[in-house]
Formats: sequence, C-alpha cells, structure tokens
Amino acid sequence: MNREYYVEKRETREKMPLQFSVHIQKSSAAITMAGAHIHDFIEIIYALSGEYQILLNTKEYFFGEGDMVLINSNEIHNIVSLHKGNNQYAVVKFEPELIYTASQSLFEVKYILPFIMKESTHQKIFKKGDIKNTIIPDIMSNILREYDDKKYGYELAIRANIFNLFLFILRSWNARNVDLNISQDINKSIVLRLQKVLDYIENNCQNDITALEMSNLCNLSYSYFSKIFSKTMRKNFREYLNYVRISKAEKLLATSDFNITDIAMEAGFSTSSYFVQQFKRYKGISPKQFQIKYLKAEADNS
Repeated sequence: MNREYYVEKRETREKMPLQFSVHIQKSSAAITMAGAHIHDFIEIIYALSGEYQILLNTKEYFFGEGDMVLINSNEIHNIVSLHKGNNQYAVVKFEPELIYTASQSLFEVKYILPFIMKESTHQKIFKKGDIKNTIIPDIMSNILREYDDKKYGYELAIRANIFNLFLFILRSWNARNVDLNISQDINKSIVLRLQKVLDYIENNCQNDITALEMSNLCNLSYSYFSKIFSKTMRKNFREYLNYVRISKAEKLLATSDFNITDIAMEAGFSTSSYFVQQFKRYKGISPKQFQIKYLKAEADNS
C-alpha cells in the first residue's frame, strides 16, 4: 500500500539536532498549509488569526484564532486554511525527552504517557473561550518572544514555558476528572520493581546488562518482565538501555576530551561501530559531528 504521508525529520542547526523548534506558518489563501505528515515530536499549534481544518489520525477538527491544538508524537496530521485573508498560527515542536528523561521516577512517567501513546484519546482542541483568561496566551507569547530574541539562556526559558504549558493541561484535565483512556492495570508493586531496574540501568549502563538479569532483579519471569517493561516504557529493554547509554555518551562528548572509542566503552557499547550506528539512529548525527559542532557552538558563545 502506498504511504500517503511523509515522515518529518528532526530539524537541525548547523547540523546539530534540535530538541525543539518554533515558527509561524502563514497563508493568505484557502490552501493546504501542512500536508499529511508524521514525526516523533509533540506539537503545539496556537492560532494567531484565521480558521482551519486539521485531520488527526483520520479524525476531523476545526480551530481558529485564539485556539490551541495538541498533537501527539507519531500522529498523522495535515492542516488546511479555510478562508482567504490573514492566516497565521504558531508551531512549537519538541522531543518528548524534553519533558521526560531516563532518570525520572516511573511514577512521573504517567504524566508524559498521554502525549506519546497512540491509544490516548485526550482533548485535542483547546478553545479560545476556555484558555483566553489562563496562562496559555502568555506562555505562547513568551515562547515566541524568546525564540525570536534568542537572548542568553533562551533555550532554558522555552523549556520552562513548555513545562508550565503541560502542567496547566494536566491540571485542567485532572480538575475535570478527564479519563485519558490509558491502561492503569500495572499495579504499584510492579512499578516499584521496575523502578529498581531503571535505577540500576542509570547507575550501571556502562556494564553488560541483560533483560534476564533485570527480570531476576525484580523477581519476575523473563517473558512477563519483557512484556511489562515494553508496555510501561514504550520501548523494549534493549532500546531503553541504548537510550540511556546514548544519553551518557552525549554528556561525555560535550564535557570530556575522550576519543570516540573511549566514549563508546565508557557508555557501555561493546564496539565503537555499534555506538556510532546507535548514536546516528537516536540523534541523527554521528558522535564526531556532534562533538565538533558542540565545541564550535561553545567557542561561538564564549
């Protein structure tokens, strides 16, 4: 079957992958402003003017000036402006890792799940009448201003605003007892056992770690551990272990003068070639390119 959408790749700056991007989409006609596409990012759209139709995973929605749209990671979507005139909306896209890190408690993971799970059926459109007297307009304005001005530390400012935006969304849902349709059948006992595994991986990722060893650590059968780990973390065990190792390698690339082979070993990869392959997969750039670009960016800012 022919795929009728395109996969949007992560944006880069001087070949460095960005954790977030911000821009204004404009049109003066009734046209398709964004063709059907999909990406790993979570995306926020805030309409500054105009009226639009958006298709999210085959479901149709409408939004206009002052409305906000929340698009999950890996949701196919396209946007069409409905009228001639001044059509503008702000787009904020960011990696889920911006608000979720490997070192977080499993009890915190529940806060990000509604925005990365395909089966979530949460609110997609936040209407102007519901958010105009809240912090949302100011948050979106702050993000746009920080991105345009790019003053010292603007990345931290944007990250803080994104955190506050999602805290507002979660608290508003909680206040209305919104059912996010996310399975809650993983009990507290299992969560506590899996937390031991996450802590162990975080502190020992440089060592050889197997799923079988971790299943023994939390006193679960191998098959059940593998199933429950993948269901909870949205990654299988090997993918998660590599994710933690890549995160450690990224820090080493930015803060040490180790060569690529030493960093691969220090992060827990058995060979430098496998490390390079996995780093490119997760970051879209080779470790050496990352190191060179990071050092150049530091020199430019000094």
